[in-house]
Amino acid sequence: MLLSIDEVNDILDQIYEEFPEELFQQLNGGILLLEDERLDLETPNGYIMGEYCRNEMGRYIKIYYGSFAALLSGESLEVWTAELRLTLRHELTHHVEGLAGERSLEYKDSAQLEALRRGESWPAEG
Repeated sequence: MLLSIDEVNDILDQIYEEFPEELFQQLNGGILLLEDERLDLETPNGYIMGEYCRNEMGRYIKIYYGSFAALLSGESLEVWTAELRLTLRHELTHHVEGLAGERSLEYKDSAQLEALRRGESWPAEG
């Protein structure tokens, strides 16, 4: 099934409510759901699903609806919800680590991409 951007926005709103409010401190730009499809051939599936951003505009998370639509158009609502939850959790981890001056997930992401470039498998995130 292909969910509309409005349906995905509603799911993200529900997922947002699952997380403690403290995780969103200093995320002054919030969570942005963008229509864009973001290609990156160096990622495992060829798409960027989300990004944590910190710049002169502040701290915010981008979720790319177009990337989800490209990968999940034939999937169930449960799969969409699980992937959105996983992506938001991943980007929130970047946010919380950034606030703490920690970069462990960033290093892990880099190591994973490097392993995939070399043709090695990488354990799935769980």
